[in-house]
Amino acid sequence: MTDAPRLEADQPAAPLLPPVRPSLYDRFARRLSEDARARRLYRWLGPAIVLVIAAVLRLWNLAAAHDLMNQFDETYYVKDAWTLLNLGYEASWPAGANESFLSGDVNVFTTDPSFVVHPPLGKWIIALGMAVLGPDSGWGWRITTALLGIASVLLLMLIAKRLTRSTTFAVVAGLLMAVDGLAISMSRIALLDTSLMFFVLLAVLFVLRDRERTMTRIAQTVAARYDGDTPPSWGPVLWNRPWIIAAGAALGAASAVKWSGAWVLAGLGVYLVVTDALARRRAGVLFWPTDAVRQGLATFVLFVPVALVVYVASWSGWLFSSGGYDRQAGSNPLQSLWIYHVAMYKSTAGITSGHSYASPAWQWPLLWRPTGVYYHHDALGVNGCTAPSGCVDVISTMPNPLIWYAGVAAVLYLAYRFVVARDWRYALVLTGVAVTYVPWLFLPERTIFQFYTVLILPFMLLALTFALKDIAGPPSADSYRRLTGQRLVLVFLVVALALSAFWYPIISAMTVPYDFWHLHMWITSWV
Repeated sequence: MTDAPRLEADQPAAPLLPPVRPSLYDRFARRLSEDARARRLYRWLGPAIVLVIAAVLRLWNLAAAHDLMNQFDETYYVKDAWTLLNLGYEASWPAGANESFLSGDVNVFTTDPSFVVHPPLGKWIIALGMAVLGPDSGWGWRITTALLGIASVLLLMLIAKRLTRSTTFAVVAGLLMAVDGLAISMSRIALLDTSLMFFVLLAVLFVLRDRERTMTRIAQTVAARYDGDTPPSWGPVLWNRPWIIAAGAALGAASAVKWSGAWVLAGLGVYLVVTDALARRRAGVLFWPTDAVRQGLATFVLFVPVALVVYVASWSGWLFSSGGYDRQAGSNPLQSLWIYHVAMYKSTAGITSGHSYASPAWQWPLLWRPTGVYYHHDALGVNGCTAPSGCVDVISTMPNPLIWYAGVAAVLYLAYRFVVARDWRYALVLTGVAVTYVPWLFLPERTIFQFYTVLILPFMLLALTFALKDIAGPPSADSYRRLTGQRLVLVFLVVALALSAFWYPIISAMTVPYDFWHLHMWITSWV
């Protein structure tokens, strides 16, 4: 009996399904893990391709709309930038100045000061482009904004790489921003918001670099202070935090572009204090709340004064000239600057006039009223138009609808994941969303626009990247789960790219038939 064959029931059960082959992504990842040279190439080549895509979409035909977008503030910022370059302060222009400027007569400005409500740094950035390329076309007054838009894609990838610890998903985050219509259109017009976004992302990257150094230093220092099993009463007060100083300088520059940068300064300051406090609690500091206050005071000294210095320095042209608005209002230049700021605040607080494209902040997640900043119509036969319905050149600050709505859903998902997992990475992304969006909800009477959301967009894309990473599945998941998740992510990216291609003509002032433009008006409030 001992030599009898085993019964069939004793045999290993045959699989019901054939084994699933490793997905293309898994095979690619395995090849990268086996080949250090391929891994290094991928780390550089993936982001480089994304940057090329971003550059092409932002720089191609940049001067197509030879206009100053007089329905929006490009008409003011370009002329202000030119007088800053020539006089050191924003000056007034005579009637018909736009026509003169666009025809090449750019020096019709007066020396009389002009009252403006935004700090000068964003306009100095626009002026730099005109100093290099001249004011004769949109290339001159838009090039620096476009370059900062491209650089912002790079910054987002660097941030995403540190947060997700994945080159692939850093590339995904960068690609979504590279092809998104809101990010592209705001990089192709001389407004201030793309410059603001660049400096905010730079500050977030610096805060991340600081965290990489600081959390380990706190844990190591506290561990060294343990007396047997007794935890130390106090942790270290860390002053050697150069990345915090750099972040403060970046946010000073952001505030010198638009005052809304100060909200990010305050929000990230609170984030730094809270994360320091939690790090001390984890390390075992006995009086960690009080210890966090001690470190918070040091962080304030490192973070805020440098921001103030950078902000004031951005006013150098006004301070060192004598003709700027309110320049002689006080007994000294700094007092005059304060008087001017009071006037600016009162003016901005009173901006409540109606506008056809106005959109209160509660509407922004719904994408109810995207902003059209440029529209030009030619009838059949005019300027070579062959479409019976006529031809239009349009610049709409319209985000990719799929990316936008998925990003809104991803922010809600990330908030849920933070409650469950308490992951510091989710907290940073949600902080970014909060400080760039929530303050606007408290200004319901202000005349504001959907295109302000270009500052929120990078944080929405980070949330979306985390969501797509979860859909793709963790490395520990079985092959079937990974394959299914990766296919879903791939389908999402393909559809998003197709939609971006569909929308690109009407965010870049390409000449298209009127009927083609109208195909994009999916709801009546988009018209």
